[in-house]
Amino acid sequence: MRVLFVFVDGLGLGKDEAGVNPCVSREFKLLRCVDRSEGPFKLPGDGILIPTDAGLGVEGLPQSATGQASLFSGVNCSQLVGRHVQGFPNAALREVIREKSILKLLKQKGFSVRFINAFRPLFFKLPEKLKWRLSVTTITALAADCPIFSLKDLVRGESIYHDMTNHYLVEKGYQVPIFTPEEAADILIRSGESHEFVLYEYFLTDRAGHSQNMQIARHVLLNLERFMTQLIQSIDPAQTLIVLTSDHGNVEDLSVKTHTSNRVPTMLWGRDAEKLKSRIQSLTDIAPALYSVFQDGKNQ
Repeated sequence: MRVLFVFVDGLGLGKDEAGVNPCVSREFKLLRCVDRSEGPFKLPGDGILIPTDAGLGVEGLPQSATGQASLFSGVNCSQLVGRHVQGFPNAALREVIREKSILKLLKQKGFSVRFINAFRPLFFKLPEKLKWRLSVTTITALAADCPIFSLKDLVRGESIYHDMTNHYLVEKGYQVPIFTPEEAADILIRSGESHEFVLYEYFLTDRAGHSQNMQIARHVLLNLERFMTQLIQSIDPAQTLIVLTSDHGNVEDLSVKTHTSNRVPTMLWGRDAEKLKSRIQSLTDIAPALYSVFQDGKNQ
Protein backbone atom coordinates (compact mmCIF):
# COMPACT_ATOMS: atom_id res chain seq x y z
CA MET A 1 0.00 0.00 0.00
CA ARG A 2 1.34 3.40 -1.01
CA VAL A 3 -0.22 6.85 -0.78
CA LEU A 4 0.86 9.86 -2.81
CA PHE A 5 -0.79 12.79 -1.04
CA VAL A 6 -1.01 16.10 -2.91
CA PHE A 7 -2.07 18.91 -0.60
CA VAL A 8 -3.30 21.95 -2.53
CA ASP A 9 -3.75 25.16 -0.54
CA GLY A 10 -6.84 27.25 -1.26
CA LEU A 11 -8.78 25.15 -3.78
CA GLY A 12 -12.54 24.96 -3.31
CA LEU A 13 -15.55 23.87 -5.33
CA GLY A 14 -16.99 27.03 -6.84
CA LYS A 15 -19.75 28.15 -9.15
CA ASP A 16 -19.96 27.03 -12.75
CA GLU A 17 -19.10 30.54 -13.94
CA ALA A 18 -16.06 31.08 -16.13
CA GLY A 19 -15.84 34.74 -15.20
CA VAL A 20 -15.02 34.03 -11.56
CA ASN A 21 -13.91 30.38 -11.43
CA PRO A 22 -10.69 29.67 -13.36
CA CYS A 23 -11.43 25.94 -13.19
CA VAL A 24 -14.35 26.40 -15.57
CA SER A 25 -12.55 25.79 -18.84
CA ARG A 26 -12.29 22.99 -21.39
CA GLU A 27 -8.58 22.83 -20.51
CA PHE A 28 -9.44 21.15 -17.22
CA LYS A 29 -10.45 17.52 -17.11
CA LEU A 30 -9.45 16.61 -13.54
CA LEU A 31 -9.63 20.01 -11.84
CA ARG A 32 -12.97 21.30 -13.05
CA CYS A 33 -13.78 22.29 -9.48
CA VAL A 34 -17.50 23.05 -9.55
CA ASP A 35 -19.90 22.38 -6.69
CA ARG A 36 -22.79 20.56 -8.33
CA SER A 37 -24.51 18.60 -5.56
CA GLU A 38 -23.69 16.21 -2.76
CA GLY A 39 -21.56 13.74 -4.75
CA PRO A 40 -19.35 11.74 -4.82
CA PHE A 41 -18.66 12.19 -8.52
CA LYS A 42 -16.67 10.21 -11.03
CA LEU A 43 -13.43 11.72 -12.36
CA PRO A 44 -11.36 10.81 -15.43
CA GLY A 45 -8.90 8.00 -14.78
CA ASP A 46 -11.39 6.09 -12.61
CA GLY A 47 -11.17 8.77 -9.93
CA ILE A 48 -13.66 9.98 -7.35
CA LEU A 49 -14.38 13.54 -6.22
CA ILE A 50 -15.88 13.97 -2.76
CA PRO A 51 -17.17 17.45 -1.83
CA THR A 52 -15.64 17.98 1.61
CA ASP A 53 -16.67 20.35 4.40
CA ALA A 54 -13.90 22.77 5.44
CA GLY A 55 -16.01 24.92 7.80
CA LEU A 56 -15.96 22.30 10.57
CA GLY A 57 -19.02 23.76 12.31
CA VAL A 58 -17.30 27.03 13.23
CA GLU A 59 -18.49 30.45 12.08
CA GLY A 60 -16.32 32.53 9.79
CA LEU A 61 -14.18 31.76 6.78
CA PRO A 62 -11.96 28.67 7.03
CA GLN A 63 -8.26 29.41 7.38
CA SER A 64 -4.98 27.64 6.72
CA ALA A 65 -3.65 26.85 10.19
CA THR A 66 -6.79 25.23 11.58
CA GLY A 67 -7.78 23.68 8.26
CA GLN A 68 -4.42 22.03 7.70
CA ALA A 69 -4.04 20.92 11.31
CA SER A 70 -7.50 19.31 11.10
CA LEU A 71 -6.71 17.73 7.75
CA PHE A 72 -3.47 16.09 8.85
CA SER A 73 -4.56 15.08 12.37
CA GLY A 74 -8.26 14.23 12.18
CA VAL A 75 -8.90 16.61 15.12
CA ASN A 76 -11.44 19.40 14.66
CA CYS A 77 -8.93 22.12 15.40
CA SER A 78 -11.31 24.98 14.63
CA GLN A 79 -13.64 23.74 17.36
CA LEU A 80 -10.69 23.02 19.64
CA VAL A 81 -9.55 26.65 19.64
CA GLY A 82 -13.02 28.12 19.06
CA ARG A 83 -12.19 29.89 15.80
CA HIS A 84 -10.44 29.58 12.46
CA VAL A 85 -6.73 30.43 12.74
CA GLN A 86 -4.95 31.83 9.70
CA GLY A 87 -1.29 31.54 8.74
CA PHE A 88 1.00 29.67 11.10
CA PRO A 89 -0.45 27.47 13.86
CA ASN A 90 -0.60 28.67 17.46
CA ALA A 91 0.64 26.68 20.46
CA ALA A 92 -2.54 24.58 20.78
CA LEU A 93 -2.44 23.62 17.11
CA ARG A 94 1.27 22.87 17.21
CA GLU A 95 0.64 20.43 20.05
CA VAL A 96 -2.03 18.60 18.05
CA ILE A 97 0.25 18.34 15.03
CA ARG A 98 3.20 17.12 17.08
CA GLU A 99 1.18 14.36 18.67
CA LYS A 100 -1.49 13.30 16.19
CA SER A 101 -0.44 14.03 12.61
CA ILE A 102 -0.87 11.14 10.21
CA LEU A 103 2.81 11.19 9.24
CA LYS A 104 3.85 10.69 12.86
CA LEU A 105 1.27 7.99 13.55
CA LEU A 106 2.25 6.04 10.45
CA LYS A 107 5.94 6.41 11.28
CA GLN A 108 5.28 5.03 14.77
CA LYS A 109 3.61 1.99 13.19
CA GLY A 110 6.69 1.28 11.12
CA PHE A 111 5.65 2.82 7.80
CA SER A 112 8.08 4.89 5.77
CA VAL A 113 6.88 8.48 5.32
CA ARG A 114 8.25 11.53 3.51
CA PHE A 115 7.49 15.22 3.04
CA ILE A 116 8.99 15.78 -0.39
CA ASN A 117 9.05 19.60 -0.56
CA ALA A 118 12.49 21.21 -0.79
CA PHE A 119 13.49 24.09 1.50
CA ARG A 120 15.72 27.03 0.65
CA PRO A 121 19.05 27.54 2.48
CA LEU A 122 17.54 30.10 4.88
CA PHE A 123 15.48 27.39 6.57
CA PHE A 124 18.55 25.45 7.65
CA LYS A 125 20.00 28.57 9.31
CA LEU A 126 16.95 29.13 11.51
CA PRO A 127 17.07 28.31 15.24
CA GLU A 128 15.45 24.94 15.93
CA LYS A 129 12.74 26.58 18.04
CA LEU A 130 11.71 28.84 15.17
CA LYS A 131 11.44 25.91 12.72
CA TRP A 132 8.72 24.48 14.96
CA ARG A 133 6.72 27.72 14.60
CA LEU A 134 6.40 27.62 10.81
CA SER A 135 3.74 26.05 8.61
CA VAL A 136 1.58 23.06 9.50
CA THR A 137 3.30 20.89 6.91
CA THR A 138 6.75 21.83 8.21
CA ILE A 139 5.79 20.91 11.76
CA THR A 140 4.14 17.72 10.48
CA ALA A 141 7.42 16.70 8.83
CA LEU A 142 9.52 17.60 11.87
CA ALA A 143 7.20 15.72 14.23
CA ALA A 144 7.53 12.58 12.09
CA ASP A 145 11.31 13.02 11.99
CA CYS A 146 11.23 13.18 8.21
CA PRO A 147 14.41 14.25 6.42
CA ILE A 148 14.16 17.89 5.40
CA PHE A 149 15.15 18.26 1.76
CA SER A 150 17.42 21.01 0.50
CA LEU A 151 17.97 22.48 -2.96
CA LYS A 152 20.81 19.97 -3.39
CA ASP A 153 18.21 17.21 -3.13
CA LEU A 154 16.07 19.06 -5.65
CA VAL A 155 18.95 19.26 -8.14
CA ARG A 156 19.48 15.50 -7.72
CA GLY A 157 15.83 14.93 -8.62
CA GLU A 158 14.86 13.74 -5.14
CA SER A 159 12.65 16.64 -4.07
CA ILE A 160 10.17 19.20 -5.45
CA TYR A 161 9.78 22.88 -4.67
CA HIS A 162 6.39 24.33 -3.78
CA ASP A 163 5.97 25.92 -7.21
CA MET A 164 6.61 22.55 -8.91
CA THR A 165 8.66 23.97 -11.81
CA ASN A 166 11.40 25.89 -9.89
CA HIS A 167 10.75 29.13 -11.79
CA TYR A 168 10.48 30.96 -8.46
CA LEU A 169 13.91 29.72 -7.40
CA VAL A 170 15.52 30.68 -10.72
CA GLU A 171 14.01 34.16 -10.44
CA LYS A 172 15.62 34.44 -6.99
CA GLY A 173 19.02 33.57 -8.46
CA TYR A 174 19.32 29.91 -7.44
CA GLN A 175 21.11 27.59 -9.86
CA VAL A 176 18.52 24.85 -10.23
CA PRO A 177 16.96 23.12 -13.23
CA ILE A 178 13.53 24.02 -14.54
CA PHE A 179 11.09 21.10 -14.21
CA THR A 180 8.01 20.50 -16.26
CA PRO A 181 4.98 19.52 -14.19
CA GLU A 182 5.37 16.00 -15.59
CA GLU A 183 9.01 15.81 -14.45
CA ALA A 184 8.00 16.99 -10.98
CA ALA A 185 5.31 14.31 -10.87
CA ASP A 186 7.87 11.66 -11.79
CA ILE A 187 9.96 12.67 -8.76
CA LEU A 188 6.94 12.11 -6.51
CA ILE A 189 6.30 8.76 -8.18
CA ARG A 190 9.89 7.62 -7.66
CA SER A 191 9.71 8.58 -4.00
CA GLY A 192 6.56 6.49 -3.68
CA GLU A 193 8.48 3.47 -4.95
CA SER A 194 10.57 3.43 -1.76
CA HIS A 195 8.21 5.07 0.76
CA GLU A 196 4.68 4.22 1.76
CA PHE A 197 3.30 7.72 2.36
CA VAL A 198 4.64 10.74 0.48
CA LEU A 199 3.25 14.24 0.99
CA TYR A 200 3.66 17.13 -1.44
CA GLU A 201 2.38 20.67 -0.80
CA TYR A 202 1.40 23.07 -3.61
CA PHE A 203 0.29 26.48 -2.38
CA LEU A 204 0.50 28.72 -5.44
CA THR A 205 -3.27 28.21 -5.77
CA ASP A 206 -3.87 30.15 -2.55
CA ARG A 207 -1.58 32.96 -3.68
CA ALA A 208 -3.33 33.08 -7.06
CA GLY A 209 -6.70 33.31 -5.35
CA HIS A 210 -5.62 36.27 -3.25
CA SER A 211 -4.25 37.96 -6.38
CA GLN A 212 -7.66 37.74 -8.12
CA ASN A 213 -5.72 37.43 -11.38
CA MET A 214 -7.41 35.03 -13.81
CA GLN A 215 -4.29 34.53 -15.94
CA ILE A 216 -2.13 33.62 -12.94
CA ALA A 217 -4.82 31.36 -11.51
CA ARG A 218 -5.26 29.45 -14.77
CA HIS A 219 -1.50 29.05 -15.11
CA VAL A 220 -0.95 27.52 -11.66
CA LEU A 221 -4.02 25.30 -12.03
CA LEU A 222 -2.96 24.08 -15.46
CA ASN A 223 0.44 23.12 -14.05
CA LEU A 224 -1.36 21.20 -11.34
CA GLU A 225 -3.63 19.55 -13.94
CA ARG A 226 -0.57 18.37 -15.88
CA PHE A 227 1.13 17.17 -12.67
CA MET A 228 -1.90 15.16 -11.57
CA THR A 229 -2.47 13.71 -15.04
CA GLN A 230 1.09 12.39 -15.07
CA LEU A 231 0.63 10.83 -11.62
CA ILE A 232 -2.59 9.09 -12.58
CA GLN A 233 -1.23 7.75 -15.86
CA SER A 234 1.99 6.46 -14.27
CA ILE A 235 1.03 4.65 -11.07
CA ASP A 236 -0.18 1.09 -10.60
CA PRO A 237 -3.74 1.59 -9.24
CA ALA A 238 -3.64 -1.80 -7.56
CA GLN A 239 -0.73 -0.72 -5.37
CA THR A 240 -1.01 3.06 -5.03
CA LEU A 241 -3.64 5.54 -3.85
CA ILE A 242 -3.43 9.15 -5.05
CA VAL A 243 -5.11 11.75 -2.86
CA LEU A 244 -5.62 15.43 -3.65
CA THR A 245 -7.38 17.72 -1.20
CA SER A 246 -7.32 21.23 0.20
CA ASP A 247 -7.75 23.16 3.44
CA HIS A 248 -10.22 25.85 2.32
CA GLY A 249 -11.60 27.53 -0.76
CA ASN A 250 -10.04 30.55 -2.46
CA VAL A 251 -8.87 30.30 -6.08
CA GLU A 252 -12.22 28.97 -7.31
CA ASP A 253 -13.83 32.39 -6.73
CA LEU A 254 -11.77 35.31 -8.02
CA SER A 255 -14.60 37.75 -7.39
CA VAL A 256 -13.35 38.00 -3.78
CA LYS A 257 -9.85 38.46 -2.38
CA THR A 258 -10.54 36.37 0.73
CA HIS A 259 -10.95 32.69 1.36
CA THR A 260 -14.39 31.21 0.72
CA SER A 261 -16.80 29.05 2.67
CA ASN A 262 -17.08 26.60 -0.23
CA ARG A 263 -16.55 22.90 0.21
CA VAL A 264 -13.19 21.61 -1.00
CA PRO A 265 -12.49 18.69 -3.33
CA THR A 266 -11.12 15.44 -2.03
CA MET A 267 -10.02 13.49 -5.09
CA LEU A 268 -9.03 9.84 -5.00
CA TRP A 269 -7.52 7.55 -7.62
CA GLY A 270 -6.28 3.99 -7.32
CA ARG A 271 -6.19 1.52 -4.50
CA ASP A 272 -9.00 1.71 -1.91
CA ALA A 273 -10.56 4.80 -3.50
CA GLU A 274 -13.99 3.13 -3.56
CA LYS A 275 -13.58 1.99 0.03
CA LEU A 276 -12.75 5.51 1.25
CA LYS A 277 -15.42 7.49 -0.56
CA SER A 278 -18.09 6.76 2.06
CA ARG A 279 -15.77 7.65 4.96
CA ILE A 280 -15.00 11.25 4.02
CA GLN A 281 -17.37 14.14 4.65
CA SER A 282 -15.16 16.80 6.27
CA LEU A 283 -11.46 17.60 6.63
CA THR A 284 -11.36 15.70 9.91
CA ASP A 285 -12.22 12.43 8.16
CA ILE A 286 -9.26 12.31 5.78
CA ALA A 287 -6.39 11.39 8.10
CA PRO A 288 -8.37 8.68 9.96
CA ALA A 289 -9.58 7.23 6.65
CA LEU A 290 -6.05 6.99 5.27
CA TYR A 291 -4.70 5.60 8.53
CA SER A 292 -7.39 2.92 8.47
CA VAL A 293 -6.41 1.61 5.04
CA PHE A 294 -2.81 1.22 6.19
CA GLN A 295 -4.00 -0.66 9.25
CA ASP A 296 -6.35 -2.82 7.18
CA GLY A 297 -3.54 -3.66 4.78
CA LYS A 298 -1.20 -4.54 7.62
CA ASN A 299 -3.76 -6.87 9.19
CA GLN A 300 -4.53 -8.76 5.98
